[in-house]
Amino acid sequence: MRMTTVDGAAPGPADPVVANPLIGEPTGRGMPTRLPKPARRRQLLGAAREIFVAQGYHAAAMDEIAERAGVSKPVLYQHFPGKLDLYLALLDESVDALTATVRAALDSTTDNKQRVSATFTAFYDFVVSTDQAFRLIFESDLRNEPAVRDRLDRSMHDCAEMISEIIREDAGVGDTEAHLLGTGLVGMAQVSATYWLSSDGAIGKDAAEQLIARLAWRGISGWPRAQDGVSGHDYPTAE
Repeated sequence: MRMTTVDGAAPGPADPVVANPLIGEPTGRGMPTRLPKPARRRQLLGAAREIFVAQGYHAAAMDEIAERAGVSKPVLYQHFPGKLDLYLALLDESVDALTATVRAALDSTTDNKQRVSATFTAFYDFVVSTDQAFRLIFESDLRNEPAVRDRLDRSMHDCAEMISEIIREDAGVGDTEAHLLGTGLVGMAQVSATYWLSSDGAIGKDAAEQLIARLAWRGISGWPRAQDGVSGHDYPTAE
């Protein structure tokens, strides 16, 4: 790349290239000097995600994130006042992505057996996403931070609540029972998906998610549908 001085001339011995500290790029005639704010934010979040996923919160450094993004630290701090702010912004994105994925799975069909299968597929799809955003939710090393814990709890609560709403309507169980069942299904999906990913493909993805979905369906399908006139409190018993 041909570098220029502030006035656009080729740099000579007495003409050092001037860098704009606010954008982290050399300035010069015809060269872009600034990304639109949304684009810059996406760039910074992408770089931060790579660092946080690879190193965890505590080992990550703002210097390294700025370097990965190709900007100066002042640019990074313009958008995010501190490392925690940056981490929380990423976590919000990841939580929203997971919630949207589960919601889409539940809305994809009205057949409850297929809904169970689609929900497990959603979690398995989430853990194989190329940006590994799931690690910020399922493997965060900052759970003791109240702002992080609140977001992680909200993520699991929202996913469980979407599932429990269907259980409550179709099985006729109470709110507490339905939410417990929804939380159990979310936990099963999360733990099995992350375990499967760590097993280096010993079982194919489709086979793994369907195996766990069948296990879940065998349990949840034991409740008669509410419209069949059976009390939701007549819980199935083990034979």
